[in-house]
This record gives sequence, structure tokens and C-alpha cells, in this order.
Amino acid sequence: MADLDPEDAKLITLARSARARAGVAEGAAVRDETGRTYVATTVDLPSLQLTALQGAVAAAVSSGASALEAAAVVTDLLEVDRAVVDDLTPDARLLVADPKGELR
Repeated sequence: MADLDPEDAKLITLARSARARAGVAEGAAVRDETGRTYVATTVDLPSLQLTALQGAVAAAVSSGASALEAAAVVTDLLEVDRAVVDDLTPDARLLVADPKGELR
């Protein structure tokens, strides 16, 4: 993470922390157009299933964000669906890292 922009590294740190705290498969963090950050983890309830990235984007949108600067996902999964990021800002950076914080 040494060569990442400090604000992007912060997103990965927030996503890692959320994932570890909740003990779930994924953690995500997004930064909106004003620099505010939103964090979420995987939600797996009988009536609601969200990826961490979907949760973080939903939190941003419900707080009034209209665009994203960047998003980060920390996961064991090999693929991340960036469609939810593209819905707001197709050219937003999407960082995907393993649980140790190493970019993929």
C-alpha cells in the first residue's frame, strides 16, 4: 500500500477493519465526491443479502452522495462486481485487496 494515494490506502484500511470486526467475508469502503467515507460489510440475512460494496454504496447514496471518487473492497473472493459503483460513477477507482491489504 506504500505507493497508493493516502486517501485510497485509508479506504483499504477501513474496509479491512470493518471486515475483521464483523468476522465476515467482505468489507468495503467508498469515498464520495465531497471526501466523506462510508463503510459496510457483507449482509446475509434471510430477507436481505448485500455485498459489502453494495452496502457501502447504499450508505453513501442514502446520505446524499451523487458520485464516488473511489471504492475499496477487501475480500477472499476472486471477483468483485463493480456494477454498483458504475451506477454512480463509471470512472471511479475500484481497489480490490486481499485480507492482508495487498492489492490484487
